[in-house]
Amino acid sequence: MPMTVVVMRDVESRYRGFLASAMLEVAPGVYVSPDLSKGVRERIWTVISTWYDVLNRGAVVMMWRDGTASGGLALRHLGDPPKEIRDADGVLLVKRL
Repeated sequence: MPMTVVVMRDVESRYRGFLASAMLEVAPGVYVSPDLSKGVRERIWTVISTWYDVLNRGAVVMMWRDGTASGGLALRHLGDPPKEIRDADGVLLVKRL
């Protein structure tokens, strides 16, 4: 079960209460969980993305360790321009799509 990090900016307060029930808020809008299972992570993302579809405000990024993804990190986002992680000879880079 990999570490999961969620960063939120300019979202409704309902997101904060919901995430605080499953993760630790270590800074305003930054939530972490050292051992979130894939199933729980998927359910959290489903709720967040459903709310975002209705409210359409702010930005949310979720990232976690994934050995099959480029650079070993998986990334999901709402609101910001789409990005992907690229591994350039061992250096991780974020590319806007």
